[in-house]
Amino acid sequence: MSLFKARDWWSTVLGENEEFDQGCLCVADVDNSGQDKIIVGSYMGYLRIFSPHPVKPGDGFQAEDQLLEVQFREPILQVEVGKFVSGTEVLHLAVLHCRKLCVYAVSGTLGNVEHGNQYQIKLMYEHNLQRTACNMTYGPFGGVKGRDLICIQSMDGMLMLFEQESYAFGRFLPGFLLPGPLTYSSRTDSFITVSSCRQVESYKYQVLAFATDADERQETEQQKLGSGKRLVVDWVLNIGEQALDICVVSFNQAVSSVFVLGERNFFCLKDNGQIRFMKKLDCNPSCFIPYCSVTEGTINTLVGNHSNMLHVYQDVTLKWAAQLPHIPVSVKVANFQDLRGVIVTLSDSGHLQCSYLGTDPSLFQAPKIESREINYEELDAEMKKLQKIIKEATKTQDILPNSERERDLIVIAEVSPELDAESQAIDSEVKAEAVPSVTVKITIQSRVTAQKPKLAVCVEAPLALSCDQFDFDDLEPDASETVVLSVFLKGNCLPPELEGDCVVSYSTPTGIIKVAQCKFRLPLRLICLPTQPSKTANHKLTIDTNKPPVSLLTIFPDFANQSEEDQSNALGFQFLTGSKITLLASKTSQRYRIQSDQLEDLWLISKELTLRLEEHFKKENCKDFTCTFSGSIPLQEYFELIDRHFELRLNAEKLKEMLSERAVQFRAIERRLLTRFKDKTPAPLQHLDTLLEGTFREVIALADAVEENQANVFQAFTKLKSATHLVVMLISLWQKLSADQIAVLEATFLPLAQDTEDLGWEETVDAAISYLLRTCLSKSSKEQAMTLTSELCIPKDTSRLKKHITLLCERLAKGGRLSLSTETTTPQTAGMPIGCTTIPESDLEEGTIVPGTGATFTNHRHITKQKSKP
Repeated sequence: MSLFKARDWWSTVLGENEEFDQGCLCVADVDNSGQDKIIVGSYMGYLRIFSPHPVKPGDGFQAEDQLLEVQFREPILQVEVGKFVSGTEVLHLAVLHCRKLCVYAVSGTLGNVEHGNQYQIKLMYEHNLQRTACNMTYGPFGGVKGRDLICIQSMDGMLMLFEQESYAFGRFLPGFLLPGPLTYSSRTDSFITVSSCRQVESYKYQVLAFATDADERQETEQQKLGSGKRLVVDWVLNIGEQALDICVVSFNQAVSSVFVLGERNFFCLKDNGQIRFMKKLDCNPSCFIPYCSVTEGTINTLVGNHSNMLHVYQDVTLKWAAQLPHIPVSVKVANFQDLRGVIVTLSDSGHLQCSYLGTDPSLFQAPKIESREINYEELDAEMKKLQKIIKEATKTQDILPNSERERDLIVIAEVSPELDAESQAIDSEVKAEAVPSVTVKITIQSRVTAQKPKLAVCVEAPLALSCDQFDFDDLEPDASETVVLSVFLKGNCLPPELEGDCVVSYSTPTGIIKVAQCKFRLPLRLICLPTQPSKTANHKLTIDTNKPPVSLLTIFPDFANQSEEDQSNALGFQFLTGSKITLLASKTSQRYRIQSDQLEDLWLISKELTLRLEEHFKKENCKDFTCTFSGSIPLQEYFELIDRHFELRLNAEKLKEMLSERAVQFRAIERRLLTRFKDKTPAPLQHLDTLLEGTFREVIALADAVEENQANVFQAFTKLKSATHLVVMLISLWQKLSADQIAVLEATFLPLAQDTEDLGWEETVDAAISYLLRTCLSKSSKEQAMTLTSELCIPKDTSRLKKHITLLCERLAKGGRLSLSTETTTPQTAGMPIGCTTIPESDLEEGTIVPGTGATFTNHRHITKQKSKP
C-alpha cells in the first residue's frame, strides 16, 4: 500500500456494464444554485447529476447525493455546461449524441416532505446532425458577449458551428483523416486541434467564417482557386505523437497557454504555437487538467496515467504523486461544501470518486513481547533441527531449485494406442480414401489453488486438432480436469514431427504466473498404412547398429500384414499423401536400409526405426546400444530442396510487387472515373470502365496466385524441415555427436517454426552456420576476427549457404566439435584431439569434397600465401 494516495472523500460506482470516456464528465453549477455539481453521461445513454454531501470523509454514496438520472435512447458522447440559450445568461446543459445535439435546462423545486428537493430537466432546443459527431467545444466565438456558441467536429472532419438555436455554417478541415481533440481559445479567437499528421493546428474563427462553405467541398481544385477562399491554418506545430486532450488556460498570475497531452509527453505552448516547455512522462497518460498555481507565473497540472497514479506537476517539476484505486479517463477540479480543490476522477467502467491529496500513515504498533523464562534445552533442539534442514537444503549447488519432485501442477497426456473407430478428421485436404484420427486424453492435476488455468495444445502443421484451446475454472488443491481431443492429418503433405506439446498457464493466489507443460508422441499409423515393399527407389540410407539384427515384425508389430508371409526382413509403408517407403533388415549383418523416391520421406521412418530399436534394447536391459551412419550424406539432394524453397520465396516477392503495382493502377483509374462521374458537365469515359474491369481481373488473378504460392511455400518449407531433420540425424550418427552437440546442430538448422515476410529460413541458417564457423569451428584467429552482418535480409541466391553447409561438414569431419560456451571459442588447433590436423588453406581455394557426400564446390578467390613464422 502506497503512503501517498488520493484520500477518498466521496465515491460511487455508476450502473452496471456501462462505458465512459473523456467527454463524459463535467463539473459545473448546472442548476445555477451557486455550488458545483457533477454531471456524468455514459455510452449507454444515462445522464446522472450528483451533489456530494458526505457526513464524514469516506462515507461513500448516499441516496440524496444523486439529484437526477435520465436515460436517453442514444449514447452520450460529451456533456458541457455554458450559456447556450439566447436572451439569458443562465447556465444550461449541452448533451452531444452521435447524430443530435440537445440543450437542457436543469432546475430543482423544494420538497415539502422528507424526500427532499426534486430536480428535472427541460429540453430547450435540439439540432439534428447530418454527420456523425465526434466531440464538441464552446465559447464566445467572434468575441460575442454574454453567450456561448457551440462547435461540433464530425467523424469526417467537418466543423459544424451553431449560434445557439440556429445553425451558422460548416467547414471541412484540410487534409483531414481522423478526428482529434478540439478546443477553443478565446484569447486568440481560434480553434485548436491535433490532426492525424501528429501536428497541432490552429484555425482563426474569422477565417472559418469567410472560407468556402462545406456544401461546396466537392468542387474541383481549379474552381476552388478561381472563386471563394480556402481554409488556411493560422499556425502549425509538429509534436510527433498523437494527442489525447487539449486545454487552453488563462489565469491572472500566469501567461495564457495551450496545454497538449500526448501519448508520452505533455506540451505547453504559447498563443502563437511556440513551445514554452514540454515534459516527458514516465508512464502512459490517460487524462489531464491544468489549474491555477499558488506560485506566481507557474501552472499546476494534474496528469492521470495507466499505472493508477495521479501526478501533480508545477510546470515541468513533479510536486506530488498519489495512488488511485482505478485508471482515470477524465479528471476535474471542483468546490464542494466550502472545500476547494476536490479532485473528481472517472474510470472507463464508471468508478466516480471525489478525493483530496494526503498520506495514509501506518497505524501498526509492535506488540509487547511476552516475558517468560527461556528453556535452553528446547532452543538447542530447535537449533539442531533447523541446522539439519539448512544442511540438507544446501547439499545441491543448483542455482534453480529442483521442482521435479513436487510440482504445483502436473500435465499428463495419454495417446490412445488404437486409432479412432470413427474418424474425427474435419476439412482434411488429404486425397486418401479415409483419413484416420487418434484420441489424446490430457489430464491436469493441481496440488495447490490454480487460478484461471488455460490449456494450449500444439502439433506440427499439417497436423491439426479438433480443439486446441481450453479454459477452466479455478482448480482447488488436489483437484483435476480432463479433456479429450483428436489429432489428424489436415494438409496434403507430411509433417516434419510426430510430436505434440501441451502447455498450461495459470496464476497462484499471490499473483505469480506459472507454466506447466508436457510432450506426447503420436503413432505412425496416423499418417501411413502398411503396403507391399518396393525393390527400387531413388534414395537409400543404411543405418548400422552394434547389436544383432531384430525382426521387423518385432519392432513394427502395428504394421504386420497377415497376407504377407515374409515380413521379418522387409516392410512397406504407404503415406496418406501417396508416397511409399520400404524398410529392409539384413539377415546376416547388423544393418537396416530405408529407401524411397523422395528424400524428405525417409525422415519419419528413419526416426521411428531408431526410436523403436532403442526402446527394444532398453527393455532387454542393453545399455550400450548405438546407431551409426557411414554412408554418403545426401547434400546434393538436400540442396535441391533448398533451391526449390528459395525459388518460391523469390516468386512470392515478385507476385507481391506486381499486385502492389496493379492495386496502384486500379486506384488511379478509380479516381479518374469518380472525377468524370462527379463532373457537372458529363464527359466521355474514354474506355476507362473497360480498363478498370481489366485491372480488377488482374488484381484478382494475382491475389489467387499469391495464395497458391503461399500454399506451395508452406509445402516446400515442410519438406525442407523434414529433410533438415534427416540431415541433422545423419550428421550426428556419422560423427557420434553428444546430446548437447545435437541440440546445437538442431538450433542451427531449424531456427524457425515457419517462414515470415521479414525473416526466412535461408538467411537465418546462413547466419547461424557462419557464427559456428567463426567460433567453435574456426581454424585460425583470422576467421574469428571476421564480423557478421547485423541485418538479415533475403539473399540473392543460395550458393553462399550451400558453401557454408559443406564447410560445416568438412570441419566436423576433421575433428571440429560444436559448443556455444565461451571457453571453446578458440581455434581448433588448441582444442583438437590428437591425430586431427587443421584444415589447409587450399581447401578453401580449390574444389573440396566432404567425405561421403559427393558435393563439390569451387572457390576462385585468390589468397596470397604467407610464410610461416618459426
